[in-house]
Parts: sequence; C-alpha cells; structure tokens
Amino acid sequence: MIKISFPDGAVREYAAGSSALDIAKSISEGLARKVLAASVNGEVWDLSRPINADASLKLLTWDNKEAQLTFWHSSAHLMAEAVESMFPGVKFWVGPPLESPKGFYYDMDLGDRKMTEEDLAALEKKMNELAKQNNAFVRKEMSKADAIQYFTEKGDEYKLDLLSNLNDGEITFYSQGNFTDLCRGPHIPATGAIKAIKLTSIAGAYWKGNEKNKQLTRVYGVTFPSQKEMDEHLAMLEEAKRRDHRKLGKELGIFTMDDDVGPGLPLWLPNGTIVIEELEKLAKETELAAGYKRVVTPHIAKESMYLTSGHLPYYADSMFPPMEMDGEKYYLKAMNCPHHHKIFDAEPKSYKDLPFRIAEYGTCYRYEQSGELFGLMRVRCLHMNDAHIYCNREQFADEFRAVNDMYLKYFKIFGIDKYVMRLSLHDPSKLGQKYVNEPVLWNETEAMVRQVLIESDIPFIEVQDEAAFYGPKIDVQIWSTIGREFTLATNQVDFNSGNKFKLAYTNQNNQPEVPLIIHRAPLGTHERFIGFLLEHYAGKFPLWLAPVQVKILPISDKFMDYAKTLLNDLKKADIRAEIDDRNEKIGKKIRDTELMKVPYMLVVGEKEMNENKVAVRKQGKGDAGTMDAAAFIAEAAAEIKERR
Repeated sequence: MIKISFPDGAVREYAAGSSALDIAKSISEGLARKVLAASVNGEVWDLSRPINADASLKLLTWDNKEAQLTFWHSSAHLMAEAVESMFPGVKFWVGPPLESPKGFYYDMDLGDRKMTEEDLAALEKKMNELAKQNNAFVRKEMSKADAIQYFTEKGDEYKLDLLSNLNDGEITFYSQGNFTDLCRGPHIPATGAIKAIKLTSIAGAYWKGNEKNKQLTRVYGVTFPSQKEMDEHLAMLEEAKRRDHRKLGKELGIFTMDDDVGPGLPLWLPNGTIVIEELEKLAKETELAAGYKRVVTPHIAKESMYLTSGHLPYYADSMFPPMEMDGEKYYLKAMNCPHHHKIFDAEPKSYKDLPFRIAEYGTCYRYEQSGELFGLMRVRCLHMNDAHIYCNREQFADEFRAVNDMYLKYFKIFGIDKYVMRLSLHDPSKLGQKYVNEPVLWNETEAMVRQVLIESDIPFIEVQDEAAFYGPKIDVQIWSTIGREFTLATNQVDFNSGNKFKLAYTNQNNQPEVPLIIHRAPLGTHERFIGFLLEHYAGKFPLWLAPVQVKILPISDKFMDYAKTLLNDLKKADIRAEIDDRNEKIGKKIRDTELMKVPYMLVVGEKEMNENKVAVRKQGKGDAGTMDAAAFIAEAAAEIKERR
C-alpha cells in the first residue's frame, strides 16, 4: 500500500500502482469525469500513469492552469494528427501549449506545399471528427536507440535533433489514434474531452527561432471543453483586438517602428514621450519619498565587468555582439545591476550608510530573437524602472516589504485590481549548476521573503526552479481589465553579487561585511508597461497620463480668440491642451477628438464666450454640462495632481 497526501491535509492509503484516475474514481465518479491531469509531488502527470510510492497528489480540473496547458498540449497533438492526414509526409518540430495567447501551436515542415486559410476550416472539421473518436493518449517509454531508429526510418531530422539532447530514461512517445510523436507529456486521458476547436492563424517561424534556418509553417489554435467557453473566449479575443497596443499605438501617435532603425527598436513619438515623462515623474516622486538617490550609468561597458557579474558567458545569447576598441571588448548594457554595484563601491560605506538605495530609468539592450519580437512587449531596446537596495540582514524584511508596498500603491493608481506575486524558488538538486552553491543562504533568504509576503497579506504562489541564479525572486503577474495576464516586474534578492564585486561596508564592530542586495523594478520597462496600459485602458488614458488632456473646439472662427484665451489659461495651470482650429463642422471635430481618446473637450460658441464658460464633453460619456471656465480648470488641475 502507498500513502497519498491531498491538498486539504488528508492522507489515504491505496494499492501501489494505482493511477490518479483510480484515486479520483474512489472519491467520486463526477470528479473522475472532470479531472484532466494530476500533480504528483509537484510534477504534472497523465491520469493513467501508475503511482508506485508515497506521494502528494492534486487532481487538476479545467479551472487549474496546469490542466488547461495539458488540455492544449493534447490539442496540439490532435491537430498534428489532422495535419498528417491532409498533408502526408509532413514533419513536425515542436507543438507547445500557450498561456498567452491561450491555446497552442505546432511548427511543421510541409515541404514544397503551402497551407492556406481555407485549409484551416478543413483541419478544424477533421479535428472534430478525430476528437469524437475519443482515442486515448497512450504513453510509452523508449530507449534512445529505438527512438533514433524510429525517426531515422521516417527521415525526420527535426525529431532526431531533439533526441540528440536526450538520454536513456528521458524519452517517451505518445500515441493517439493514428498519430505518434516524441513527447514528454503529460496529456489528458482521451480526445473526447475536446469539444470546441478553433484554428486561429497561420504564420511562418524559423526553425529554432534562428533566421538562418529554414522557415517552418506555424499553425495556432485554441480548444475548450465546451462551446460556451469557446464563445466567451472568442468574444474576449475580439475585444483584445480592439485594444491591441500596436494598433492603438499607431492611431494615438504613441510609438512607431522603422526598418531603417531596426526591428525591436521603437521610436517614441511626441505623445508617447509625454506618457514616458509622466511615468518617470511618478517614479521619481515615489522613489524620492522612499529615500532613493538617482544615478545615471553608461549604455556600454567592458567585457571584464560582465565576466565578474557572471552574465558572460551564460547570458551572451541575449546580448548584442561585442565592439572592439583599443584592444578591449565592450558590450551594450543588457542590465543595470553591475553598473549600480560599481556605484556602491565608488565610495567607502559604513553601516550608517545602509540601506543604500539607488535608482535610474536605465536603458538596456537585449538581443531578442526576431521571431520573438512583439510590438512593445518584446523589444531589443528597453528603459527599465530599475533600482538596487544594499542593506544588512536586519534591514532586509523592512526593505523588501517597502518595495512590495510600492507595487500596491502603483496598482491602485493604475486601476490594477487583479494581481499575484510569484515567489520563485531554487531547486536544491541544481546547486552549483543553475544556482549559486550556497544552500544555507538559499534557505534563509527564501524563508525571509516568504515571511514578508505572509505578514503583508499579499496574494502569492510558490514556483520551484524559477529563481534567479543569485537568489529567490518575486515576479509580479497582473491582469488587464479584459483578463489578459502580463508579467509586469520583479523584486529579487541577491546574496551573490556582493561577493563577486567585493562589495563591503564597515559594520558596528569596525569589520567589513558584505551587503544583501535587492533588485527591484516596480514599473518594469516603459515598453512593456505602456503596452499594457494601452490595452488596459483601451487607449483611454486617465487625465493625468493622457498626452493631450483637453481639446478646445470652437464652433467657428469667430470664437478663436476666446479659444486662445482658454488655451493660455489651461497651459498656465500645466494642463496639456490644444485647439482644433480646422474649418470643420463641430460634429466632425467631436468625432475626431473622441477617436483620439482625449479626456475632455471644451466646446465654445457665442454663449460660452459671453459668459466666460465652457460646454464640457467627457471622453466616451458625452455632454457633461456647462461650467465656469475657471472652475473647470481648477477641477481638472486637481484631478491631474491627485492622479485620479
């Protein structure tokens, strides 16, 4: 018999070799029908896989993210089976599930053939036929030699390439119906659970993301256990399309991309630059009040500094190639941390100088693969709301808590209601390889971070094997108003860089001591955060953040002088305003201003001019009545100052 521990703390005994599905059936037939996969000792398994030793077990239903990813992974295999039936001889590369956008894709080599949009409808029909057959997903362990022989006979160079990085004991095949693939799984029990199918798009994708390799065909899709959930998802996609930051960024004059500048290198237009400046103003005010000192660091540095930090050679693939000057190699800055460590070390420090907090909106350059670039979300030039805090162990909890409090303040300002902190921990089995070999410090700092989160009553989840190489971290996940998830920023503990850079302060006993370092970036980067805000607000920025806050709409040229007087008064109050002086009817001026998402319109005619008033229209809400001009300006100025 084996002991199975459940999330509620219950422990029950089952026969060795029982599967998660057997256990689900022993609890309830209804539960067994709903469960899609199982978490066994923290690892997601097929429901049919036998459990032969004591284990902790969590049964995963559709409302669990890992179950959804398993469902979509299985759907990718179902799609591959349909593709194989329509395009004999097709070769497959990888077909992962996706969290965002929801669903899956599969990269494939169709040879000389091309897949069309018309093919997607036929593939959907075929997938529905195959799903209804309710074929089981069957797992089979394979030796490396047998796996190589199988794909050699098929002439499949893509799977042979994957096998080159695997060893005996790591190789499994999965089959359903007439399709078999190299796959580590897990999968749902059978295809019948897939009730609603939509193939969404066809794209090109270079093999391994390298533009020097062959371009493969990538097919995206999404599936659900019911048509109702599919309909809701498709409605959300339409709303997301309306809010796409790339579309809004162009329409509102926020940013542009240019081939002569290069991919992933956004140019910020005047309106976008205003948004950047307002965000920096907010950050500077907040950080000044929290005791940070501002610094500025160069955009390049010598190779030796990145060798000291450990970013070379391990991070080299994400850095631009070096430049050679005067016999030295220089790299574009991919991170601000090493520069800040040098600033800490520039002058002697004592315990009285701690905590030492320095901040900058540092410009960094990262060589994202061309296939991964996406609007402002994945770029090669980024401006990071970066800061580093150097403190001792007694100060750590208060400093880490203060950073989290800063996050919460920002969430309130930007109307972010749904968020979660991901506490990323190390894997003890990978010490000395993926992680710094300091087991005591790992356990100590992870416990410290966990305790701060618990005491602060902040929602968080723990994720194994996702820490930074130098310490545990928090990744902040936020959701926009339409439910799209974004990774905003990070709050990291670093107990390694102090030693690497020989940083020290003099403690109360007049002895040198290495500080703990906190890396934090509450507003992330301008690029990602503004991309998020464009979608979150659907381009309708709050008044304090809007590039143009007020548009004055004179009914005719007769009222232009009054409009100019209003403009002057608004500018004196530091309100960004413009006059629409076009020779157009007022209805068109209103419609055009609505499209530009300007928060307030002031319509002025003879009555308004004679009474020194303004007819106020609020973006998206229409007529807000007539007000005394001075009263409107005072109210708008207060709204801006308070960042409502």
